[in-house]
Amino acid sequence: MMRLTIVLVLLLCCAGQVMATEEFAEQSGHDCGYCHLDPSGGGELSVQGQAFVATQAEAGTPVVPSGFARLLRLLIGYLHLFTAVFWFGTIFYVHLVLKPAYASKGLPRGEVRVGLVSMAVMATTGLYLTWLRLGSWQSLLDTRFGMLLLVKLGLFAIMVSMAMLAVFVVGPRLRRRVASNSKIELGDMTSEQLALCDGLEDRPACFAFKGKIYDASQSSMWKKGQHMQRHSAGGDLTAALGQAPHGEDRVMRLPEVGSLLASISEAGERPKKQFFFLAYLNLVLAFAILFVVALWRWA
Repeated sequence: MMRLTIVLVLLLCCAGQVMATEEFAEQSGHDCGYCHLDPSGGGELSVQGQAFVATQAEAGTPVVPSGFARLLRLLIGYLHLFTAVFWFGTIFYVHLVLKPAYASKGLPRGEVRVGLVSMAVMATTGLYLTWLRLGSWQSLLDTRFGMLLLVKLGLFAIMVSMAMLAVFVVGPRLRRRVASNSKIELGDMTSEQLALCDGLEDRPACFAFKGKIYDASQSSMWKKGQHMQRHSAGGDLTAALGQAPHGEDRVMRLPEVGSLLASISEAGERPKKQFFFLAYLNLVLAFAILFVVALWRWA
């Protein structure tokens, strides 16, 4: 990623600037659709646009960049568009198809890399393309394109900030939360920790009964975490064993190892809630950026 960023910065430094379309509109007194076939500007020129280019060339102020500059702009623009489609496509697939819950135990490293590289590429290429399009920073406030670009940049900045928060703050908290719930230590347990004691793959076979946790790992009646093929270890069996043909004394014979904690504390749930908030906020921001692009191109 660092090498790619350095290359793009070098290209930015060596490329020649192109006057902004909005400035041409001010000179000619017409909107973008007068000189371009596309009403929003850019792309193929109309007859009037070709005449304007010829007039500027005769006056010694050509408005058409050199062949190399046009090729460079095309390549950078393609990279910017490709990265945007790739990144936004990942966001939509993860949030609308897989759902954010699949990553609630920690952000997958592959998606973290995709997000960080995409943000770096989009920021660098977007800066280059903006520099080409705008003749002055004042155009950001004086032109419709500039104002929409400011809105788009603001939304992108919020997305980047939320992503950084998710990767470097909320993500580690999620992993620590999962790690703490994944440790099998006989004693007081939450329902999530008790669920790991299912008697399979050499894990202990424990269950809760009337608020107490019992270890049935050494009982011949609880082989592989199953009792009479009806009850499974790893959960609260108060209601189920209360209807069993034998009395509570059978349960009391098993080693009592701790108590069942009522629920995970609010502090333990907070990272998960924060992650869901950031995930859906980024989804909303992605839709908002696409709407701004639609306004720029077709409104």
